[in-house]
Amino acid sequence: MRVAHFTQRYPPALGGSEAYFARLSRYLAKQGDEVTVFTSNALDLEAFWRLRAATVLAGTTHDEGIEVRRYPLWRFPGRRYLLKPLSLVPHRLWQCLTMPCNPVSWRMLRDAGRSEPRFDVVHATAFPYAWPIVCALRLARTQGIPFLLTPFLHLGDPHDPNDPTRRAYTTPALMALIRAADRVFVQTSGERDALLERGIAGHKLILQGLGVDAAECTGGDRRRARERWDVGSDEVVIGHLANNSFEKGTVDLLRAAEVAWRRGGRMRLVLAGPEMPNFRGFWRSFAAKANVVRLGRLTDEEKRDFFAGIDAFALPSRSDSFGLVLLEAWANGVPNIGYRAGGIAGVIRHEEDGLLVPCGDVSALTRALELLSGDRELRQRLGQAGREHTLHQYQWADKLATVRRVCASVVAEWSNASSKRR
Repeated sequence: MRVAHFTQRYPPALGGSEAYFARLSRYLAKQGDEVTVFTSNALDLEAFWRLRAATVLAGTTHDEGIEVRRYPLWRFPGRRYLLKPLSLVPHRLWQCLTMPCNPVSWRMLRDAGRSEPRFDVVHATAFPYAWPIVCALRLARTQGIPFLLTPFLHLGDPHDPNDPTRRAYTTPALMALIRAADRVFVQTSGERDALLERGIAGHKLILQGLGVDAAECTGGDRRRARERWDVGSDEVVIGHLANNSFEKGTVDLLRAAEVAWRRGGRMRLVLAGPEMPNFRGFWRSFAAKANVVRLGRLTDEEKRDFFAGIDAFALPSRSDSFGLVLLEAWANGVPNIGYRAGGIAGVIRHEEDGLLVPCGDVSALTRALELLSGDRELRQRLGQAGREHTLHQYQWADKLATVRRVCASVVAEWSNASSKRR
């Protein structure tokens, strides 16, 4: 197959959907498929709208048999403020193109309207970054080929009817893109149910889920990690690896830990990953900095050491469709704490391999931190259950093979339909 992938960013940019599409692209290439990735040249997420945020060189490169086309971004001061009123025009595709968070690239849109080179199938990700998805749809319609979508819906707090995350990810404009897709890959039963409730045809929805490669995240050096962090061998460490932000739960985690420390808790927090503006703003006024280690971006070796060095992992996120890092923690025998929100609620099994607390309930999050930090046997039991769960349910070979099988099936359907029309 000749496959076109569209994604908002691509490694070395860090992010869950970015890493997933890179893995999928490599897998397809190894199976003999020709893969072309259409993406922006953003390195930092903020580069979509900020001139000073990091980018990489635009242009075409080849990596592990994959053609990667990185398109320059359209950026200028106040761009988001211009797009916001334009996005109110009541036309669905126009609304998708004018979303203020978009990685806007006019060259990507231009190239997506060309009939050459020919592809067999187009596959796009991820909400709410609609620009590359609209480009993918344009290419599919121009060439008369199937359009597949992995939206990675973030559904937020299921008990809040006005949850802002869910509203942002299920706007009428974004739902129009899902309705236009021939197949939609969803990561959890909760994501599937949310789309069924919104009238998406069940035959379009493919329940997939993600996987974990133990070799990529295990085998780290616990002692080396703790020496770098200046943490004692007997101290309990809670880890957090994400785009540090309010949405990913970093701020709530710090608030909960601060309460636990005031009540005599002795755990330490280790935060890893890029830092978003709302986190940096909160950190400036955070009083208990001495109990927190900030690592920033991790190398592959540092990531393995990170998971080896922690005793529990916390991701109280409002904005995850799945939470791949949860699987990486389990692969290391580390239990998870998360909010009962979005995809995470469908991944962690409460009191079996981790703890779930109500979304936004910082008091409940504090109690969960205290419980796990104070009970070594509980940590070991939950962590071991998580490790076994990943071995049986979350293996990449199965997940990626499902995607390729669906792609081939849809391509065959379109080919047969085209033959009948002729």
